[in-house]
Amino acid sequence: MDKLYFALVDTPGFFASIIRRTIGISYVHVVVATDRNLRNAYSVGRRNPAIPIIAGFERENLYEIYRAFPTARYKIVSISCTEEQKKDIIRTLNSCYENRLHYHYCVFGLPFLLMGIPFYQKRHFTCSSFIAKLLSDNGMHLFDKHFSLVTPRDFYELQDTTLLYEGSLATFLRLSYHNTYTTPMGECV
Repeated sequence: MDKLYFALVDTPGFFASIIRRTIGISYVHVVVATDRNLRNAYSVGRRNPAIPIIAGFERENLYEIYRAFPTARYKIVSISCTEEQKKDIIRTLNSCYENRLHYHYCVFGLPFLLMGIPFYQKRHFTCSSFIAKLLSDNGMHLFDKHFSLVTPRDFYELQDTTLLYEGSLATFLRLSYHNTYTTPMGECV
């Protein structure tokens, strides 16, 4: 067995506050990572953390995010997968990253999401719908609904995950730099 990692992210901002009210939890963004320190982390989100309008598939840069949102909070969990699933997911993520300018945020799908109607526009995703489709396409069927209807709340409520960290991004960066976080809630060992 192997592991994948999800980071649920709480950042300030107008758009985030709308999502927060809609889904009813603080964490409004989801990131998938292949390592526990989020050095290889990807999502559909802002291409530049400071500019919410321009969004698509990106590799996460935690230091840029910290500079734009010094009060950001993270909840990081792991989930089991097979070695083959992880290899296939890494391969897919690398391919998506090579073609990242062809992937966009699914603005037109948001009203459908609110109405509970599946909607898919080629290479247009929300952060959570991208990860849900990525997982499903690689044999990890975690949700009993169309990938376009998956929200950060679904990842927040996901069973069979292990909490690795919950706290400020600043603390996470400090702890992960020293490889010292091993217990939940930001405790340092």
